[in-house]
Amino acid sequence: MKKISKNVYVETDFQGCNTGFVVTDDGVVMIDTPLLPTDALVWRERIAQHGTVRYLINTEPHIDHFAGNYFFRGTVIAQEGVREAIIATDAKRIKEWFKEDSPADYALVKRFKFRPPTVIFSKELTLFLGKHTFHLINLPGHTPYQTAVYIPEEKVIFTSDNVFYKVLPWLQEAVPYEWLESLKKLETWPAKVLVPGHGDVCKPNYLSEMRTGIQLWIDTVTDCIKRGMSLEQAQEKINLLDRYLIEPWDKEIAVNVQKMNVTHLYEILKAISKER
Repeated sequence: MKKISKNVYVETDFQGCNTGFVVTDDGVVMIDTPLLPTDALVWRERIAQHGTVRYLINTEPHIDHFAGNYFFRGTVIAQEGVREAIIATDAKRIKEWFKEDSPADYALVKRFKFRPPTVIFSKELTLFLGKHTFHLINLPGHTPYQTAVYIPEEKVIFTSDNVFYKVLPWLQEAVPYEWLESLKKLETWPAKVLVPGHGDVCKPNYLSEMRTGIQLWIDTVTDCIKRGMSLEQAQEKINLLDRYLIEPWDKEIAVNVQKMNVTHLYEILKAISKER
């Protein structure tokens, strides 16, 4: 666990997304929850040393950000599309995954269910707790439903998966041009520290590099489309993995993610080109 400002703590080593919490004068606000139940219990113990969880913010609709809600109290807040995604997700699937891959986690999920938000918003929501302010803003990118959380008193932004620091981004549900605009908006906020969805905590100057990376994915797939390549040909040709930190044991997963990224971008960019 890292203390990144006076009252903000972050964990970047759990499997799945980065998680964090903010200690206020009136309780704790969490941002996302661990994917694995064993990690969730560890995280719960750490948070308990700092106070009671009052609110839990889920920043996006993928399971690695909300599976751990089950293990925490507090009011859950999210963008409206995130609530819909959580409700539509089958809890049995994750239980079967734990059963096959992680007996220790499976032992903790016998009565497991997903806990959706009870407070939702469309574009923006501001939460006040103690002396802290939490600005929640929908910034489409990695998905249409991404939420950035800015805490001005700490000069910290939780960017969710609109930022992957030095690691391979997932674009399987991306709205690519909106992603570029969202990164520009993040650059205008007076933060000193960014908590990305994945990868290490970083400085705001990384946003321009992230934007360059997303633009490269767009340009590379667009070039294949302009050359008349089929989806299969584009999947075969494109290889951007050398740009990212990928452990040897994750190579196969990275290859599959790249193929998934190309598939989604090819479909969405080809559709856009036909409209022009």
